[in-house]
Amino acid sequence: MIPFLNLRQLNSKYDTAFKNAYRDVLDSGYYILGKQVSLFEHNYASYCQVVHCIGTGNGLDALTLILKGYMSLGKISKGDEVIVASNTYIATILAVKLAGLTPILVEPDINTYNLDSRLIKNSLTPNTKVVLMTHLYGQLCDVNAIRSICDNHQLILIDDCAQSHGARLNSKLISGNLCDASAHSFYPTKNLGALGDAGAVTTNDNTLAERIKSLRNYGFNERYVADYEGVNSRLDDVQASILNIKLKFLDDDNASRQQIARRYISEIQNEAIILPLYDNSQNHVFHLFVVRVANRTAFSTYLKNNAIGYNIHYPVAPHKQQALQELSKLSFPISEKIHDEVISLPCHPMLTDTEVSTIINVVNAYK
Repeated sequence: MIPFLNLRQLNSKYDTAFKNAYRDVLDSGYYILGKQVSLFEHNYASYCQVVHCIGTGNGLDALTLILKGYMSLGKISKGDEVIVASNTYIATILAVKLAGLTPILVEPDINTYNLDSRLIKNSLTPNTKVVLMTHLYGQLCDVNAIRSICDNHQLILIDDCAQSHGARLNSKLISGNLCDASAHSFYPTKNLGALGDAGAVTTNDNTLAERIKSLRNYGFNERYVADYEGVNSRLDDVQASILNIKLKFLDDDNASRQQIARRYISEIQNEAIILPLYDNSQNHVFHLFVVRVANRTAFSTYLKNNAIGYNIHYPVAPHKQQALQELSKLSFPISEKIHDEVISLPCHPMLTDTEVSTIINVVNAYK
């Protein structure tokens, strides 16, 4: 069996470094917002080429804290509208709702699965204050076009970078430094993954950064003195120490993913399989290699019978989720088609050339 992803195998090369890092944290006596957190915030800010990185408990909190930060600063108000892609992971929409804002769903581009910049203008109202784009599966959105819309309409631009660590728009612009503020998840399966929940906000906005630092820690600006209604969402030093180790290898790991993706795209030749759009640039780091198949059930059964692991990201569109019943009467045919047809093939740095060849041969033989 070629598994879709084996996290133990993925992290095995760091085994000694992880154990040493854990011992260092244990011996330090600082376990939350300590030296390792400060070091990671510095290192990741430098990597993303931004001024500020603020560690959080997870990616959902990072998104929510950005929105609550802008609300606390008076930039947006309760009930204001936030444009989001209709096929994004549910966390993106939950963050909007948790902040007391209104999600406005817009269809994606069927070719990239990202928010379709051409459709945003049709959804703008006087209450629209934010565009929140998700770089889904590891591919950057049409950033320049969406930024232009936001600039022309005085909108805040935020991005969900949970799946796009290290993706580059050009030599100077990297995921995490493309918007007014960016949210990151370091869930263990991510390209930059911790060994538990972890997240961060990156931004060049000094005022927003200071407010989020306070909001993540009960609203404190000094110990036990709360100036704002905050939350408890603090990055811990064990996870930060893991991320400090793995960050050094992120670009190499992304290059491995891209190499595997290039092989899939050039060598999979099966009309039943719709391959992802990729321009061979650094704008896609292939957190996931997602194909579309008209009869996904038949294809997934075929993969299983041929000992190839797979996953489905994601089987249920947000507006079809029980938790979001207020959206259930809306129609998003492109999103529904995507959610009905997508299936993810293995694509990670630990895959061998032989395993990649086996996957390609199996997929090509599907009828």
